[in-house]
Amino acid sequence: MATKPSAALVKKLRDMTGSPLKDCMKVLAEADGDMEKSKELLRKRGLAAAEKRSDRLATEGLIGLKADEEGNTVTMVQVACETDFVARTDRFREGLDAVL
Repeated sequence: MATKPSAALVKKLRDMTGSPLKDCMKVLAEADGDMEKSKELLRKRGLAAAEKRSDRLATEGLIGLKADEEGNTVTMVQVACETDFVARTDRFREGLDAVL
């Protein structure tokens, strides 16, 4: 029988992965608190969920521009997502900055 994980353990997994609270609780219970096994379960479930959504269009997102020090080269990147709610998050913007 799976044991209920502690709140601290759930928070730690959530902080590490960014996964929803309920998903973290479920995988930690299934993995009997094993953090590595829980991360692997989240990864597998995330890939399965992504495959289900593969035919959906990502029509929202952000465009970023960055010029080099001399101003000779400009890089432009578009990062797309399904909803404007996601595009407005700090984490999404941080991801765009990391790509740039």
